Amino acid sequence: MVGIPSRHRSLFLLTGVVLLQVLLLAVQIKRDSQGRLIRVWTVSAVSPVERSGAWGIGKIRDAWRHYFALSDTARANEDLRRENGQLKLEIMQLQSKSAEADRLAALLNFKQMQAKVPMIVARVIGSSADANSAVIYLDQGLREGIHKNMGVITPEGVVGKVIESFRDTCQVLLLTDRDSGVGAMISNSRIQSPVGGLGEPLLTMKYVGNDDEVNVGDRVVTSGMDRIFPKDLPVGTISQVKPGSPFKQIRVRPSANIEKLEEVIVLLTTDPLALKPGAPPNGSAATAPSASGEPVSRLTNTKPAEKHP
Repeated sequence: MVGIPSRHRSLFLLTGVVLLQVLLLAVQIKRDSQGRLIRVWTVSAVSPVERSGAWGIGKIRDAWRHYFALSDTARANEDLRRENGQLKLEIMQLQSKSAEADRLAALLNFKQMQAKVPMIVARVIGSSADANSAVIYLDQGLREGIHKNMGVITPEGVVGKVIESFRDTCQVLLLTDRDSGVGAMISNSRIQSPVGGLGEPLLTMKYVGNDDEVNVGDRVVTSGMDRIFPKDLPVGTISQVKPGSPFKQIRVRPSANIEKLEEVIVLLTTDPLALKPGAPPNGSAATAPSASGEPVSRLTNTKPAEKHP
């Protein structure tokens, strides 16, 4: 270790003695408000270091706390997003169930109105994979009495007819298929002409002469001539009329929502149906004239009893 030069020893010794005297004086001297002078000097020397340390520790603590707070917030946001997705899914399911309940209520109401007409409510369980064929499959078949060429409808109108029936299922050719057809007539003018599919949403009414008066908006109903559908069931509404050669070109918009079928009704009879929204006054059955001009009950297709004086 390098020794202190002799010429500087006295200076260092003097400096040490002076410092010691100052410290002793600082220990002995008291200030009325701040205590001994040594304490004042010590506090003054240490305070900047303490303030710097406290500032740095505070910044580190705040950054650490905020990091964990952001992590908790991110987790909370993720939980909220997951819960929001589950709630949306539940809302969609409830809306779907509500719509299904409305459809089933309409079918039940229709069936109750036609209490004397044999019919079966069936659910659509599939459709044809062939883009050129409009065919659906139902969950009812031979066990429920469904056979080939029975009519299929909804409360809104005609849907199609059964083309194949199996033990527990059946196959229905929709009215929009190119090979389909139904005996129909214009409700107002009673002009009879078959209506068939075009492989598209609209139907076509065939063989109406250019001299016949046909207007857009006219209702088209079943004529009963095909021996599949009862008379006067809604088929559609005329949406377009153009002159053609030799017959008019008539497009019909179906009454039933054929593109969105979920539940349908299979008619087990061709007897006429009463399609009025409510029961006739005094509970009497709705009647319609028969071919002989005598009134016929639309529910039972039987002549009323003759009245005798």
